[in-house]
Amino acid sequence: MTPWITPATTAWVLALATAIAVARLIAWRLRAEPSQRSHGARVATLLIAQPLCAALLYFALWPPTVPGRAGTLVVATSGAQRTQAAAGNALIALPEAPMWPDVERAPDLATALRRHPGTQRVRVIGEGLDARDREAVSGVAVEFAPSAAPRGLVELHTQAQVAAGDEFNVAGRVGGVDGGAVELFDPARRRVDRTTPGRDGRFVLSATARGEGSAMFRVRVLDAHQRLVEEVDAPVQVEPQTPPRVLVIAGAPNPEVKYLRRWLEDAGMPAQTQMAVGGGVQLGDAPIAIDAATLARFDMAILDERAWSSLGDAQRGALDAAVRDGLGLLVRVTGALSSNERSRLRALGFAVDGGRESRAVKLAQGARDDAAERARLGPGTQDAPRSHEEPPAELPDLTRRDAKIGASDGVPLLRDANGATLGLWRAHGRGRVGVWVLTDTFRLVLAGRDDRHAQLWSDALAMLSRARSRASFDIDADAWEGQRMSLRGVQDGASVVAPGGTVHALMRDPAARGCAAFWPRAGGWHRLRSGDREQAFFVRARDAAPALRVQAMRDATWRLAASSHAATDATASQAPRRPGERWPWWLAWLVASAALWWFERSRVGRRVSAA
Repeated sequence: MTPWITPATTAWVLALATAIAVARLIAWRLRAEPSQRSHGARVATLLIAQPLCAALLYFALWPPTVPGRAGTLVVATSGAQRTQAAAGNALIALPEAPMWPDVERAPDLATALRRHPGTQRVRVIGEGLDARDREAVSGVAVEFAPSAAPRGLVELHTQAQVAAGDEFNVAGRVGGVDGGAVELFDPARRRVDRTTPGRDGRFVLSATARGEGSAMFRVRVLDAHQRLVEEVDAPVQVEPQTPPRVLVIAGAPNPEVKYLRRWLEDAGMPAQTQMAVGGGVQLGDAPIAIDAATLARFDMAILDERAWSSLGDAQRGALDAAVRDGLGLLVRVTGALSSNERSRLRALGFAVDGGRESRAVKLAQGARDDAAERARLGPGTQDAPRSHEEPPAELPDLTRRDAKIGASDGVPLLRDANGATLGLWRAHGRGRVGVWVLTDTFRLVLAGRDDRHAQLWSDALAMLSRARSRASFDIDADAWEGQRMSLRGVQDGASVVAPGGTVHALMRDPAARGCAAFWPRAGGWHRLRSGDREQAFFVRARDAAPALRVQAMRDATWRLAASSHAATDATASQAPRRPGERWPWWLAWLVASAALWWFERSRVGRRVSAA
């Protein structure tokens, strides 16, 4: 209608017309001779009919509102089938939906809801709602009728940031693949791990981060006939780590300390080594005082039982205080323990029984095949190169003390092939203390398995060393080209550098501090810059990992449907109102107007003159 035609203006016009009609009737009666005036009942009927007809005309133009009906809007998304849409419901297709004839299309769900006021329920068919449309259904009940489940890799979890040299896991889930396998390839396209998914499709693969920078691993899914189902990139950002500072104190020189010291040097870890040879003479680095100031400079201390016993009470107290303040401590049990040594370990929370004898022990070989082991071993060094065709060497038998280690809150640090505990650790203040009964890990290096030697000690140091905090941004794990992603922990003026070098400003969220949104326009590695910090993150191409993206949309839509019912129950009584039907009012006005027209021209209630 014309903008100036509103219910208020219509009411004023009709009220004015009614007043004029009533005034005309009253004036006519007053001017007429008493003998010619109509009966009072006729005049009263005419006076009442004027506002009645005006009121019926008003309600015909502006009918009263009635509560909105709980209409259902069927929303078709990508992968939807026409048979999923029930007859009688409004159907609208989003841009990702198939091109169906005679179906209304909308650029987004918010526009569709504006076109269909009064909608109380949205039924989503297909693969689910994109991130663009999930906030539009606030206050509306959501039902989800998904299409067929995707086949391939439907879940993938990787560590966004890994320290150089650390081992990391790649976990996930495959769907629609029975009896297949999952393989992990490093950036050089060498297979480093392979496993068979469980009954629920879940799997865990592992690899080692070597060089620093952005690394692209790849997960390959095979079916029961070893045919390729899908390949998905697994991005990993390898960050340079600050190596822990290690203090090694031994009661006597031995090959174990020699090869441990060599591994620390090769790994770039600053180490201080002291070995007593008797008579107050020490080998290794220059002697240092064991006090609070010295121990504060280290992140890890490794001692054998003889070095542990040779410490004085003041030195042992300083070491205990340093551990409570965050220092990591590993006590290597290489011989029989005295009663004093057992009591000191008991003060740290460990109960050690036996340990007077030694026995052979075998480490677990691992579930990886020769190809994966060779890829993990690498090409070796210039002095000791490794052949890609030569099978990895067998793990040699090692030696352990037959001591039994126990702690009420202990966590296994190392197990043998049979599952027996070789090392145990527990929290001690803000630090961690471990006990280790393996005595000759150096035999691994002599047998050509320096990779396992490095893995054993790397895992021990990673578990026990002083924790270091590293500030990082909170970035969505999975991001696709053209899809909004959230960046948290950013400062004002933060920006993102795209793969081509284009700098994009971020859209800040005024309601949340440190949060911003970003719409990537291309796939690949991006860099987030905020202040003096920078962090890389990966964006998948629009058509990459289709099963992973479909499953992410399905899961998000399921969560939205589950949470929407509770929210809409409280607001059901506040349903929007809509105009009622007009035709009953038009019919009543037409009948009343026709009756009034006839009554005014009839002689009912008029006085008949004598003539």
